[in-house]
Amino acid sequence: MNTILHRSDSRGHANHGWLNSHHSFSFAGYHNPERMSFGVLRVLNDDTVAAGMGFGAHPHTNMEIISIPLSGDLKHQDSTGRTAIIKNGDIQVMSAGTGITHSEKNASTKDEVKFLQIWVIPNKQQVTPRYDQVTLDPKNRCNQLEQILSPNPDDQGVWIYQDAWFYLGTFEKGIKSRYELNMSENGVYAFVLKGSFQLGDHILTHRDGLGIWNLTSIELISLSDDAEILLMEVPMK
Repeated sequence: MNTILHRSDSRGHANHGWLNSHHSFSFAGYHNPERMSFGVLRVLNDDTVAAGMGFGAHPHTNMEIISIPLSGDLKHQDSTGRTAIIKNGDIQVMSAGTGITHSEKNASTKDEVKFLQIWVIPNKQQVTPRYDQVTLDPKNRCNQLEQILSPNPDDQGVWIYQDAWFYLGTFEKGIKSRYELNMSENGVYAFVLKGSFQLGDHILTHRDGLGIWNLTSIELISLSDDAEILLMEVPMK
């Protein structure tokens, strides 16, 4: 088993006033040649957007873009004609393919919105752009991992053009869970949203990230109540 540990305070950081963003991997003005990606996981941004503010219309091509709201409401608009509100419990995905333009703005004029912006390099290029959004019940991930993304349109959650699987779990203190990889050649990037966990020999706390590969399964132990974790299994090549 190989691991790479990214502590929360080692991430790139940009505060634009309206946007406070932490980057687990190189992004925009933050460039670290040792942190370009984890396999096909290219971007993991932890974003806070001020009330009434947001990302104006901008383009993407050939990228799978996943948004996971943590608190507040995010208003989405794109060039496919889609307008939607996404909130905690929702998972949003766009396959940019041949090209899509979108905006993401805080739907509230009073409260900030927090969300994860995740980019995955696809295994299929130049596809027709697509958008999908699902609402999941957080109760289904109590003391277990709930699948929120996969390569399969018929699976639970959203799907993308890549052999990747994402899971969310919320655990009481002392609960153990074992994650079995769907594909042995993949790796897993764990990102702690709340509380603390032990994964293998590593203790992870709030917003720490741990990349793991060359393994078939890993045990995680919750070290605090209401601890929340995101696991992202992705191809390493």
